[in-house]
Amino acid sequence: MNRLAGVTSPYLLQHADNPVDWWPWGPEAFEEARRRDVPVFLSVGYSACHWCHVMAHESFEDDDTAADMNEHFVSVKVDREERPDVDAVYMEAVQAATGQGGWPMSVFMTPDGEPFYFGTYFPPEPRHGMPSFRQVLEGVHNAWTSRRDEVGEVAGKITRDLAERELSTGDAGTPTEETQALALLQLTRDVDPASGWFKGDTKFPPSMVIEFLLRHHARAGSVAALEIAEGLCGAMARSSLYDQVGGGFHRYVLTPRVGGPLVPHFEKMLYDNALLCRVYAHLWRATGSEPARRVALETADFMVRELRTAEGGFASALDADSEEEVSPEGRRQRGGGGRREGGTGRHVEGAYYVWTPGQLAEALGEDDARTAAEYFGVTEEGTFEEGASVLQLPLQEGVFDAEKVAGIRARLLARRSERPAPGRDDKVVAAWNGLAIAALAETGAYFGRPDLVEAAVGAADLLVRLHLDDQARLFRTSKDGRAGTHAGVLEDYGDVAEGFLALASVTGEGVWLEFAGLLLDHVLARFTDPESGALFDTAADAERLIRRPQDPTDNAAPSGWTAAAAALLAYAAQTGSEPHRTAAEKALGVVAALGPRVPRFVGWGLAAAEALLDGPREVAVVAEEFEDEAARELLRTALLGTAPGAVVAYGATDSDEFPLLAGRPLRDGEPTAYVCRNFTCDAPTTDPERLHTALNG
Repeated sequence: MNRLAGVTSPYLLQHADNPVDWWPWGPEAFEEARRRDVPVFLSVGYSACHWCHVMAHESFEDDDTAADMNEHFVSVKVDREERPDVDAVYMEAVQAATGQGGWPMSVFMTPDGEPFYFGTYFPPEPRHGMPSFRQVLEGVHNAWTSRRDEVGEVAGKITRDLAERELSTGDAGTPTEETQALALLQLTRDVDPASGWFKGDTKFPPSMVIEFLLRHHARAGSVAALEIAEGLCGAMARSSLYDQVGGGFHRYVLTPRVGGPLVPHFEKMLYDNALLCRVYAHLWRATGSEPARRVALETADFMVRELRTAEGGFASALDADSEEEVSPEGRRQRGGGGRREGGTGRHVEGAYYVWTPGQLAEALGEDDARTAAEYFGVTEEGTFEEGASVLQLPLQEGVFDAEKVAGIRARLLARRSERPAPGRDDKVVAAWNGLAIAALAETGAYFGRPDLVEAAVGAADLLVRLHLDDQARLFRTSKDGRAGTHAGVLEDYGDVAEGFLALASVTGEGVWLEFAGLLLDHVLARFTDPESGALFDTAADAERLIRRPQDPTDNAAPSGWTAAAAALLAYAAQTGSEPHRTAAEKALGVVAALGPRVPRFVGWGLAAAEALLDGPREVAVVAEEFEDEAARELLRTALLGTAPGAVVAYGATDSDEFPLLAGRPLRDGEPTAYVCRNFTCDAPTTDPERLHTALNG
C-alpha cells in the first residue's frame, strides 16, 4: 500500500515509490507499531536537502535494506518544512544525545513516541567511524527484542528530561539601551575584519542580525553597526553565496581549506531570499548603495521568476542538485550550453550554476569570455570540482563597465536557462510566503516596481484564500491550489502577520491590517502563556507531542517567538491596542536575557527591540487624492524613513481603514504627514524634507 501517494509534500512524494513501506506522521503509524510490537523509525528531511537524497538513494531505494526496515520497524517519513514541531522536538533530543544535529534526521522510538536511539545520515557501509545503516537497524532490532527493559528506561529518561526543560529568562525585563549596546559589542568581537564575515568555516547569511544592525544605526547613530552591516552585505554579494548570474542566494558557503575559495551549498530557499531581499533594500534605504539596490532587485526578480507558483504563491526551494550534461563530444560537464535532452541522468550538486572557461567562450565569444572570467573569477583550474568554477566577484565592481557586465549577465542567464534545471519544491509554506510578501511589497515601493507589489498582493490573496479557515486559523502549507492538513505554527502566524502589515503600509488597503489582527488574536489566545507572556511554537489545542516546542532563538529564519513579538508591536503601533503592545513587551524579555550573550541567535528579537526603544514611530499621511504628485512624494518619503519599525498608514481624511488616520486633518488643504509615538504626534507637516528629517534622525 502506497501511503505517501496522496500527500501534498514534494519531499514525501519523492519517497512514494521506495520499497520501504513508509507511513506519514500520524496516530495510525504508532497504532501499527503497537499492534506489531516493533519500534518506530522516524526519518526527517526536506526536498532540497542534498544528504537526504544521498541516504535515500543508498539505503531507502535498496531492496535488502527496505526489507529489513519493513520486517522490524514501522517507518515514518516527515517533511520538516510541513511539521517543524515534530522536527524541533526530536532534533532537540538528537542534539542533546549526540552534541550535533542535521538532516536527514534518523530517530528510533517506542510506539509511544519516546526516542531511544539517534543519528543523522548513516552510510550504506561503515565509514569514518560511523556504522552502516544496516548495522544500525540490526543493533536497534536486537536491543528491542533482547533488552527491552533497558530500551524502555533510556526512552523514559530522555522523554522526562525533555519534558522538564523550561525556558527561563529570569527577571531580565524589556530590552534597554544597554541590552542593545552589549549585543553590538559581542557582534564586533565575532566579525573577521579582513573578510567582513562572521568567524567560522560555515557561513549562513545572518539576515536577522543585519536587520538589527541597520536599525541600531538608524536609532543610535552607531557607525560600527553600519560598518558591520555593510561588510557582511558586501562579503555575501561578492561571494559564491550569491548567484552572480540569476540573482538570489544559496543556503550557505563553506571554506574548504585555509585561504581557499568559498564553496556554496547550492540549494536556494525562499526564506533566505525573502529576508536578504529586504535587508539589501533596507541597506540601500540607509546608504543609497547602488550594489545594494542591484542585489535587492535581482533577488526580488529571482523569487518572482523562479519561485512563483501558478496559484500566485511562492515555492519553498530549489534543489542543490541538477542533471549533469554531456557535451556534443560525449564528455561530462558541470553545466553547459546543451539542452535538457543532452543530460546523463546523473544528478550532481551545483551542476546548474558552475562554468568553465570553455563554456563561457561558447556562450559569449572569446573576447567577452575573457572579461567574464576575470570579472567572475573563473579559472582554468576551477574553484569547484572537475575544472569548473563557481562565479564570484574577486575584484571591485567599479573596475568593469557596468553596462557591459549587465549584458554579459543577461547572456549567461539565457544560456544557463537551457541547462537541466534544479528540481523545485512547489510546497507553499505560509511563514515563508509572509516573509516574501513583506520583502516584495517594500522593494517594489522603494524602487518604483508596482509589479513586485502586485506579486506580494497575489501571494497574500493566496494565503487568505487557501491557508485561512473560517476562524482565521492558518494551515501551514498548500500545493497546487490545495491546502495541506497540518496546522500553522507560531512562525506562520508571526511572519504572515508581518507580511500583511507591510502590505497594508505599502498599499494603503486596511483589509491587510484587519487580517493581521485576526492572526495576532490567535497568537494571544492560543500561543501565549497568560501568566509569563512566554510564547510556544504550537497552539494550546495542537497535536500533543512528547514536549510542547518552545524556542525563541533564530535559526535560518526568525523564530516564531520573535516574529510574533515584532508583529504584535507593529500592530499595536497601527491600532493603539494595549493588549498587543503589552504582549510584545513581555515576549521581548527573552531578548533582554539572550541578546547580550548570543546576539547572533536573536537578531530578529534585537531588531524588534530597536523598534520598541524608538517607539515605534507611527506615520499617518492624509490626502484627498494619492494620484496627486505632492501626496505621492510625501508617502514615498514616509515609506523610505529609516526609523526602526516605523508603521505607515495613508488614506483620505475621512477613511476608517486605519486608526492612525482618525482625527488627522489636512493642513491648509494640502497632503499632510503626522509623525507620532503612542498616538501622540509632533506638529504635522506638508514638507517632504521636514518629514524626512523627522524619520531619519
